[in-house]
Amino acid sequence: MTARAHPTTDAYLHRLGERVRTLRNQRGMTRKVLAQQAKVSERYLAQLEAGKGNLSIVLLRRVARALGLPVTQLVHDGPEPPLDLVLLTQLLERLPAEKLAEARKLVTAQFSSVSKEQHRIALIGLRGGGKSTLGRMLADKLGLPFIELDREIEKRSGAPLSEVFEMFGQETFRRAEHEALSDVLRQHPQFVIATSGSIVAEPATLELLLSSCLTVWVRAEPAEHMRRVMAQGDMRPIANNARAMEDLVSILKSREPLYAKADIALTTSGRTPEQNLVELLRLIAVPDSQMTRRSA
Repeated sequence: MTARAHPTTDAYLHRLGERVRTLRNQRGMTRKVLAQQAKVSERYLAQLEAGKGNLSIVLLRRVARALGLPVTQLVHDGPEPPLDLVLLTQLLERLPAEKLAEARKLVTAQFSSVSKEQHRIALIGLRGGGKSTLGRMLADKLGLPFIELDREIEKRSGAPLSEVFEMFGQETFRRAEHEALSDVLRQHPQFVIATSGSIVAEPATLELLLSSCLTVWVRAEPAEHMRRVMAQGDMRPIANNARAMEDLVSILKSREPLYAKADIALTTSGRTPEQNLVELLRLIAVPDSQMTRRSA
């Protein structure tokens, strides 16, 4: 007896089938012609278009190629993107790699709400770089609220982050992170926010952060990251893991191109928090008149 598919799976297969049928019709291809060019059976294709087929990724790749599309466009989840977005994506895909950064800057300059004067400052970077310590000091100096995004997620979910991961998984956490950031942006015109080290892994959340805040990559040497995490009393990085440093270096290397999208990079190794604050204020070019002077 065949197990019934989950309702969300049924809905996805239905959208996928409609997408294949629409794309085929747009190209004036009969089902028979597409099946022949994709080297799949017409019966498989009929099942796929009816939302009842669950083809392997290899067969879907054949169908996508026969339609002249990347397989990612065929299998993406969610509603169909607006035509202008599709056309813009096609334009950007034709640009050489060295031009893409320039294109993003032009679009961001035209449509972004980021402004140094607004003082929406987001600190990103691997755990142990000093985001929370530096963030609190910067917020105090500028007279702005300090927000830790992880704590906002916990408030919304009513559970510690570890339980959110354990009970709901990575996908739910990433969605909660995006929603928490969106709420912060709606509720606070000015702030300093410290984000999780992995926030850059979700493209939609990274884009929201880059377009809405002045972003600062708070970086340190791998050994410094590890030392600071352990100094906070968290021994999990090395618990039952002889390759802890190797894993940390690997994570940092994979995220560096994402962290490097920040407006500013601040290296905190070998300096005191007070020295890092002075350097950060210089980098963000905040005049003395905008700082809040508080007594000790």
